[in-house]
Amino acid sequence: MTLPPPSPSRRVVIGGLAAGLAAARAPGHAASTRRFPPGFLWGAATSGHQTEGNNLASDMWLLEHLAPTIFDEPSGDACNSFELWPADLALVRDLGLGAYRFSLEWARIEPERGQFSTAMLDHYRRIIEGCHARGLVPIVTFNHFTTPRWFAAAGGWTNRQAPELFARFCDKAARALADGIGYATTLNEPDLLPLLNWRLTPRPHSKLRDMLAAAAIACGTPKFCAANMANDEDIAVMTPLLIAGHKAGRAAIKAVRPALPVGVSLAVQDDVAVGWDSIRDLKRAEVYAPWFAAARDDEFVGVQNYERMYIGPHGTTGAPAGVRLGHSGQDNNPASLGAVVRYVHAQVGRPVIVSENGLNTPHDAERVAYIPAALAGLHEAIADGVPVLGYIHWSLLDNFEWSAGYAPKFGLVAVDRTSFRRTPKPSAHVLARIAAANAV
Repeated sequence: MTLPPPSPSRRVVIGGLAAGLAAARAPGHAASTRRFPPGFLWGAATSGHQTEGNNLASDMWLLEHLAPTIFDEPSGDACNSFELWPADLALVRDLGLGAYRFSLEWARIEPERGQFSTAMLDHYRRIIEGCHARGLVPIVTFNHFTTPRWFAAAGGWTNRQAPELFARFCDKAARALADGIGYATTLNEPDLLPLLNWRLTPRPHSKLRDMLAAAAIACGTPKFCAANMANDEDIAVMTPLLIAGHKAGRAAIKAVRPALPVGVSLAVQDDVAVGWDSIRDLKRAEVYAPWFAAARDDEFVGVQNYERMYIGPHGTTGAPAGVRLGHSGQDNNPASLGAVVRYVHAQVGRPVIVSENGLNTPHDAERVAYIPAALAGLHEAIADGVPVLGYIHWSLLDNFEWSAGYAPKFGLVAVDRTSFRRTPKPSAHVLARIAAANAV
């Protein structure tokens, strides 16, 4: 596939990246003896709605533009990755990473029920081919939260037809794309809503309810429900349907390409029991256990971890005195990653891909310190026998973070909101050095 020559601004970005990599490989940056297994995947992640921009047919686009809404701002152009995906792939390649995780936008591929876009399937095929041309393993999420507006307007994942509709989408996408995919995940963090109900800070229930009611009115439907925006009473209905959707989607993908490894990516916190009467195990039974059971039939399980949470006798409690909280208000202890990977593998018995891990901070020096510390704990888990296939950092870019808009900063790469210029941060060079050495 022939790509256009880099623009002057992209030359500047790549030039800065090269300088950073040279600095990272200078004396004083020698790797330790903590080596990762041969073939270990190092990568960075994005998702469609959070980076592509102008996802007009999606449920999120409607919710972002309603009055009332819980969104601080709309996604708009996002990072303009729908057009600039070659620059994103070039960044991943030039960092020396070997994998790129991205998602398909169901709303682009099936903007109206039963109407599938060949042009959009071709678009995602070009990204997959672009990965291979740059030596990157494509790790493709078939659904990263967002769904077509028509799907959400039909009740979303509370609709009994949802698993069948999702499986039909997976079949269409797999027939067009599966032959080039390295690893596939069906759903991203389908356990998120039950998990959020265990947070110390409650969700904005009344505003959320009002927004979803306004969306239903706008669509002329009795119920509007999104995968990551739903009322409390819907969560118990959604979970078994999401599990059925994962299984049906997996079967559809495997029917097209049986050898393709398929899994699901789960949000898992490092839950610490506080007191002899802690209800931590209740949380684990409610949030994780149903998904662990479903994942035991997968080739791998995606683990997404950002924080440590403390569970007392009445639920989530504050961190102990002296714990420094991160910018999201949680304990972003880097040791959480290794602990969670051990826990998930013990429960599921499948190989693990760390499909997301990172730090929300406007101060990149904190991310520079966080990455090696988290990877040291991950290495210890691997040394103790946990089969970990790879580490995919969230995120490649500073992007749209759902209802919080563009304020959170998870990216290895800063993005100018007007010019879309990408500028690698020092943390990008830290991960590049580790990946080059395959050691931390």
